[in-house]
Amino acid sequence: MPKLRGEAFWRETLRSAHYVVAPMVDQSELAWRLLSRRHGAQLCYTPMLHAQVFLRDANYRRENLYGEACPEDRPLIVQFCANDPEVFVQAALLAQDYCDAIDLNLGCPQMIAKRGHYGAFLQEEWDLLQRMILLANEKLSVPITCKIRVFPDIDKTVKYAQMLEKAGCQLLTVHGRTKEQKGPLAGVASWEHIQAVRKAVNIPVFANGNIQCLSDVEECIRKTGVHGVMSAEGNLHNPALFEGRNPLVWEMAEEYLEIVRKYPCPLSYVRAHLFKLWHHTLQVYQHLREELAKVKTLEGIVDVNRELKLRCQEEIANQKEGEKPKEGLPFFHWICQPYIRPGPKERCRENGDSGTEKGVRGKRALEEEEDGNSELLSKNKQKKKLRNPNKSFDPSLKPKYAKCDQCGNPKGNKCVFNMCRGCCKKRAFKETADCPGHGLLFKTKYEKSLSWQHSQRGIQTPEISQRGDTEVGEMAVLKEAGDS
Repeated sequence: MPKLRGEAFWRETLRSAHYVVAPMVDQSELAWRLLSRRHGAQLCYTPMLHAQVFLRDANYRRENLYGEACPEDRPLIVQFCANDPEVFVQAALLAQDYCDAIDLNLGCPQMIAKRGHYGAFLQEEWDLLQRMILLANEKLSVPITCKIRVFPDIDKTVKYAQMLEKAGCQLLTVHGRTKEQKGPLAGVASWEHIQAVRKAVNIPVFANGNIQCLSDVEECIRKTGVHGVMSAEGNLHNPALFEGRNPLVWEMAEEYLEIVRKYPCPLSYVRAHLFKLWHHTLQVYQHLREELAKVKTLEGIVDVNRELKLRCQEEIANQKEGEKPKEGLPFFHWICQPYIRPGPKERCRENGDSGTEKGVRGKRALEEEEDGNSELLSKNKQKKKLRNPNKSFDPSLKPKYAKCDQCGNPKGNKCVFNMCRGCCKKRAFKETADCPGHGLLFKTKYEKSLSWQHSQRGIQTPEISQRGDTEVGEMAVLKEAGDS
């Protein structure tokens, strides 16, 4: 059967999907996809998978795609990050029988993507992207799609999209933010960019950005003319977004936990989902937030969810007539609703700072506080403090490491030469000595080598200090072994 392309692929294979759940690292796992599909989602993506790891690691493939077959989880698109055409295609060939299309991630703006040289940090390398998509389009039995971020310039964004279409991309998802727009600097996504791309290409286009409720979806389709709309954070805070409902949080949480029992996933994924679902409630019950952070079993998470539910039901029972939601929320905190990410100024005010340049205190500044005050520590260090109340983050109390006599790096505590491993290795080889502290056994291996060789010749093992030409050759072999 010939591979479907463009509009035909969207209409027949993807069943004209309008409501799409985004690929989210550690958050769009099977259990969450099934919950979203039950509540209106028509198409889901896997979390972003690393092509190189997927290719070499059978466990990674099994955990992320090769698990228990689930007919409900279709149509499904598998997303990869990659920067090598051969690696990308070989990974996609291993995945194509388990999905309806392969997506190339060109939109991830995080620092890990910058270090790994993938995602949005490939958007200037058009020759490489053309080669990747051309090869995938040629070799795969399923269509190739792409998810991109925009350039500040609309014309460049349009040319970028047209280049991907020409290379063989059959569906394009456009996130209307630049790679610099992330975290507190996310701002508003540009539907104007998305509209321009939709008019300029002949393949289906999905829009991503500014989606908090069903009315946003409808407005986006009306203004941009796209085929479908993708949601990430909006979906995480309200998995019934595409139904146009705002259900009670515990209803969604309990349903999700039941699905997890049938289709298990790492506990960190489950905990992260409940932090999103219960976001507004956990601002009220801070001690339960701490409990959720520390719990180490699924049953423990179920217990925390039950406690949150009981607290909210007590609030509802004691509610006064005409009482309105607090903190400027559109609904009471126990109802699934959007979370509006604060901008830099709002974040400064939340932290009690003035918002001026002097008042802004970055994460690193908080981490480097010397007095160990938990209120001034980063969230990560506060969690460590909860697990170990006696732990101190005062830099002056950190152990001082003895330095290597040769280079100044920390020396090995049990090194016979008082050196770091690198310097110790060079000296031990030069002197044919052992350093048990670093596991270097040049003398021992040399003695065993001579003993074995002379036992073969039937002569007595000479002293180590007496080295002939044969011994020099043996040392060369040992040197190679030591350098490896």
